[in-house]
This record gives sequence, structure tokens and C-alpha cells, in this order.
Amino acid sequence: MARQKEQTPEEFWRDYEQQTGEKVLARSMGRYLSGWDEFDQSGDTLLWGLLILTDRSFRFHHFPQTSWLDALTRFNSGGVPAKEKTFCIPREWINSTELRREKKLWRRLFAPHPPLLIIRYRNGEGQEREILAETGTTAQALADLPDSEAG
Repeated sequence: MARQKEQTPEEFWRDYEQQTGEKVLARSMGRYLSGWDEFDQSGDTLLWGLLILTDRSFRFHHFPQTSWLDALTRFNSGGVPAKEKTFCIPREWINSTELRREKKLWRRLFAPHPPLLIIRYRNGEGQEREILAETGTTAQALADLPDSEAG
């Protein structure tokens, strides 16, 4: 049986841009915390995934991982396999973005916490909303939305 060729990161991002029709400007791994009604109402919080800023939107894409233990548990309980979870916020809805980092040295040393990405936006009904996600220290480009494009 022939092994399927692994996809390189370059191939993945090229395919992602082709599928979405958008140019990826910045990306980082992160953990969704709150702010997207569909996730919050179904209890799908604290999901790990990709935080992606494109030329036309901000996206979150969670790829479910199943281990042999998950598969066995699901098989025995009759559960449904995990599905990909995504959301997309058009850039014109975004009011502001911020990457909040702990500034105090002693807290960074003794109570480390990943940077918090905050995206403030107005949804399709015009309601003000806020997405919160933890991300890495190299994710500043996700929050560097030019003023002319935010809000």
C-alpha cells in the first residue's frame, strides 16, 4: 500500500488561499476562548486552531484531532466524529484589534500567561462583539490591522 505524500506548509497555505479566495497576511496557532455565539452556545470553547488574518477577513479554523483513545471511546458510546469548526469575520466589520501581553516581569516569570488577542467587531445585525483568543508571542501581525482597514 502506497503512503500518501504529506502536504508541506507551503502547499497547505497555497491551497487555503485557493479555497477561500483570500490572501493570507498573518497566521498563528491559538486557542479560542469566547465571543462567537455558535461556539459559545454549543459549549465549544477552549478550541485550539489557526488564527488567520487575510486581505478580506479574520478567520479561526479548528482541525479536530482524534487519537485512538478518542476513536475507541466514540465507537463504544456511539458518538459522532468531531468536525472542523470555523468562523469568519469580514474585515469591514472589525473595529479594532489588540494583542495584550503581560507587562510585569515578575508575573511573566511566576504566572506566565500567553498573549490575549482581542478582536472587537460589529456583527451582521450591527451589535458590538468581542472575540478573545490566546496566541503566541509572535502573533503581533494578527493585531496589526491598518487603521484605514479597521472600522
